Amino acid sequence: MPRIYLKGICFVLCMVVTACGYRFSGSGDLPQGIEKLHIGVFENRTSENGLESRIANDLIYQFTRFGSLNLTNQTKADAFLTGTIKSVKSVTISHESANTSTERRLQVTIALKLTAKEGKLLWSDSAISAYETYEVGSDKAQTEKNKKSALAKLSSRVAERIYYRLTDNF
Repeated sequence: MPRIYLKGICFVLCMVVTACGYRFSGSGDLPQGIEKLHIGVFENRTSENGLESRIANDLIYQFTRFGSLNLTNQTKADAFLTGTIKSVKSVTISHESANTSTERRLQVTIALKLTAKEGKLLWSDSAISAYETYEVGSDKAQTEKNKKSALAKLSSRVAERIYYRLTDNF
C-alpha cells in the first residue's frame, strides 16, 4: 500500500509541475501596464435614461471587486476608459397570440475606448453587447418594472464582460 501512495504523490507532483498554466479569465492586467484608471460616465445615444451612469457604476464595481488597479480622477490617471451606449433594442421572443407578446429580449451594444494619458489609443471595441429577457406583464406598469429589472441585470452583465475583455491576457 505505501508504494501506491508514493506513486500517486509522484503523479500529482508531475501534473502540477507540467500544468498548462490555466488561469481564470480577467485575472490579468490592463494593456501596457496601466495602474491608475479613470472611468467616465458613458455617452448614451438611447432613450433609456440613466443607463449610462448605471453601466459606469457597475464597471467601477467590477474593478473595485477584484482590486486589480487604482481607480482615480482624470488628473492622476494613466489611462481613460470612455464609452458610448450605441443601442438598446427590444424584440419580442414569444407570443401568446398574434397581437400579444409574453416575453421580450433587451440587447445593449456599447463601443469602448481605452486611451493613454498622452492620447494614444490602447484598446477599443465597437460592439460589446449583452442581452436579457423579461416577461411582458398584464399591465403596462408591471411590464415597465420587469424591463427596468432586466436593464439592471443587463448593466451588470455587460460591465462584467467589459472587465474581462479589458483584463484578459491571451
